[in-house]
Amino acid sequence: MVTNVTNLSRSGLYDWMVQRVSAVVLAAYVLFLLGFLIANPGLTHADWHGLFSQNWMRIFSLLTLVSLSAHAWVGMWTISTDYLTSMAFGKAATVVRFLFQAACGLAMFVLFVWGVQILWGF
Repeated sequence: MVTNVTNLSRSGLYDWMVQRVSAVVLAAYVLFLLGFLIANPGLTHADWHGLFSQNWMRIFSLLTLVSLSAHAWVGMWTISTDYLTSMAFGKAATVVRFLFQAACGLAMFVLFVWGVQILWGF
């Protein structure tokens, strides 16, 4: 059996569950923010600062960042394995797929760290 070291797990079912659970977390975050916007018309910077200075909101936002990263990785890995094939790129497909996955992984890591710095003020 050949295993791919760039997928999130060794199981397609696990990747499917990560995709679904992360989508639920992302949807809950968006719905919460929409509800907050609707319930508080005329928000000021102080209102936003008050919301995001609470630990429960920071933790919820951190969970959302983790979910976004996992969701994006599973999606980009799936795209790379489905479309960056030897039929499209010949013998260079493995290199092209690796470079694409490395660029996606690096971008997601940088954006995650940046998000944590913004959220927690590091």
